[in-house]
Amino acid sequence: MTNFSVSEENYIKSIYHLQQDTHTVNTNSLAVEMNTKPASVTDMLKKLKQKKILQYEKYKGFRLNENGKKIALTVVRKHRLWEFFLANNLGFEWDKVHAIAEELEHISSQELIQKLDNYLGNPSFDPHGDPIPDKHGNIPHLKQRCLAIAPINKTLIVSSVTNQTAEMLDMLKHYKIKIGSSLKIIRHFTFDGSMEIRLLKNAACVISDPVAKNVFVHYD
Repeated sequence: MTNFSVSEENYIKSIYHLQQDTHTVNTNSLAVEMNTKPASVTDMLKKLKQKKILQYEKYKGFRLNENGKKIALTVVRKHRLWEFFLANNLGFEWDKVHAIAEELEHISSQELIQKLDNYLGNPSFDPHGDPIPDKHGNIPHLKQRCLAIAPINKTLIVSSVTNQTAEMLDMLKHYKIKIGSSLKIIRHFTFDGSMEIRLLKNAACVISDPVAKNVFVHYD
C-alpha cells in the first residue's frame, strides 16, 4: 500500500465522510470541511490523483475509488478503535476522545491495530455509536431510528449520536444520556418540537428538537 502523509490521510478521511452524503465532493465543500483555502485543496487533490485513489465525474466532482475507500476505512477503523480504548479502558469522557484519536489514527503499524482490536474484544461500535470497520473494511449495521420520530412510552436504547461536537456531547452528559442509556419519551410539545423524556432511575427532563434529531435509538 502506498504511504500517505498525515495531511493526506486527513483529506482522504474527510472526502470519505463527505461522499457518504453527497456521492461526489467538490473543492469548496472539502475546503470548508478542512478549514482551508480552495487553492490548498486543489494542490492536495493533484497529489492524491497521482497516487491513483480518486475518480472524477465531469461537472459533478470527485470521490474516492475503491483503493481510496480502503485507505479511508483503515484510518476510520484506527480512529474509532482508539476512541473505544480511551473511553472504555482509560476512562476518558466521550467528549474528550475525538481530539486524541485524531492523533493516534495515523499510527501506521497494522500489527499494533490488530492487537488493539483483539485486546478490546473486537468492538463493533465506538463510544459515540459509530460503527468500527473490521480489518477487511466491513462495516457493522445497527437498525436504528432518530429519537425525534421514535414511539412514545416505549423503552428505547441510545445507539448513536450524529452531532459529536463538544457542546452537544457536554449537553448530553448533563442530561446523563450516553450510548446504551435506556429512556422513554413521555410527551411531545408541538409548540417547538421539544420532548419530555425519562431515563432509567432519573428524573424526567425536556430536550429540544435539534438534540432529539441528533440522537438515534433502537428498540425491540
